[in-house]
Amino acid sequence: MLQLLLLTLPCLGGSVPVTPDPDPGQELVGISGGCNVSGRKYPWQASLRSYSKSARGWEHWCGGALINPQWVLTAAHCMEPEDLEACAYRVQVGQLRLCDHNQLMKITQIVRHPDYNASSGAWGGADIALLKLEAPVALSDEISPIGLPSALSRVPVGKTCWVTGWGDIGPGEPLPWPYHLQEVDVHIRDSSTCDRTYRHDVPSNDTGRVIRDDMLCAGAPSRGLCHGDSGGPLVCRWNCTWVQVGIVSWGHHCTIRDLPGVYTRVSSYVSWIRQQISSDVSP
Repeated sequence: MLQLLLLTLPCLGGSVPVTPDPDPGQELVGISGGCNVSGRKYPWQASLRSYSKSARGWEHWCGGALINPQWVLTAAHCMEPEDLEACAYRVQVGQLRLCDHNQLMKITQIVRHPDYNASSGAWGGADIALLKLEAPVALSDEISPIGLPSALSRVPVGKTCWVTGWGDIGPGEPLPWPYHLQEVDVHIRDSSTCDRTYRHDVPSNDTGRVIRDDMLCAGAPSRGLCHGDSGGPLVCRWNCTWVQVGIVSWGHHCTIRDLPGVYTRVSSYVSWIRQQISSDVSP
């Protein structure tokens, strides 16, 4: 079953998990076949939290990446329903173990890409959103932004990149306490081949394609996305520099059929990202 990629995980302090009720065929995914992250390897990793009335606490909902001291990049489908205001969310950065030494930050602005259509969801493309933090974070070895690609850059097929998150580690197997950030290496896949793979599962656009120009496929046998962590970063290392090339968007359940995960192609939206950050649009 095809899925979007969401999850709730409890924080320390007695909160209980609340699993969202996605629309049919629209569950969310995370990391399967990954390993614990060591040290401060991914200092841009962010956890998006939503408030659970039943749990009376802030629970991990989606992933994200710090791209600027005051801005986080995530998936647009993580910010649904659209009528929820920025005050309904919090962001945590600088953690490897989820909810360890929480210092939750308020969000003052949610900027969804104008081409994102909630009715078609991530499969319709433009699955990208920006979150403005209440104040810039203090940068350190534990917290620093990820670089962005140029608008003209293309990731070569076969290149090894990494995806990180706090999602399930296998079909029906939640990430165990203390919810240590997971990483997995994946390989960039050919978009045409990926399109043929998914053609019978996802509605195509007016060109007859499922994998749109603003999407990127990546995966590896028995490793990749699972239930949890939409919005998380797909990063590659170029010339000794880490660059975020994708945003976790949608895919097939865990590693069944070894299908690649589908990511929003960040290079398609670099100009838009920079425009939003520089103009500092009011909510």
